Amino acid sequence: MAGAIDVVETIETPISLTYDYTAGHATSQFLNAIREGRIVGQRCPECGKVYVPPRGACPRCGVSTREEVQVEDTGTVTTFTVVHIPLPNSDVKPPFVTGTILLDGADQTFLHFVRGCDPSEVRIGMRVRAVWRPREEWEHSFENVRYFEPSGEPDVHVEG
Repeated sequence: MAGAIDVVETIETPISLTYDYTAGHATSQFLNAIREGRIVGQRCPECGKVYVPPRGACPRCGVSTREEVQVEDTGTVTTFTVVHIPLPNSDVKPPFVTGTILLDGADQTFLHFVRGCDPSEVRIGMRVRAVWRPREEWEHSFENVRYFEPSGEPDVHVEG
């Protein structure tokens, strides 16, 4: 057909975004502690729950949290997923495990890598410990904890 115009439906082009992140008071305390090799959370003054990483307020009670609580770098796998899809720009090769970890002394889980064993060995209730980057590489980042590995402790029951 004369005069027809091709319609472009998709285009692929490289893109990058640069952004600055300004941590609030609670996150700054957390990142400063991580830089020192400690993991801290904050305790709710009403319900007593400890949140790691802290956000400055209790999501349950809606009140400000200020009391800093140091927690252990050991914990329990509460859920996990074996990932078979590669992560772009990552040296972590599939299959790998991401798990929600409940640190000893905390009441909130967070997502992290579980390594140091075959993915088929990871299970709910598995006790794990943090594997830290070498101290000279520490910065203000939760990436100072490279991953969690089995601790060798007996499994614990996880409430469903």
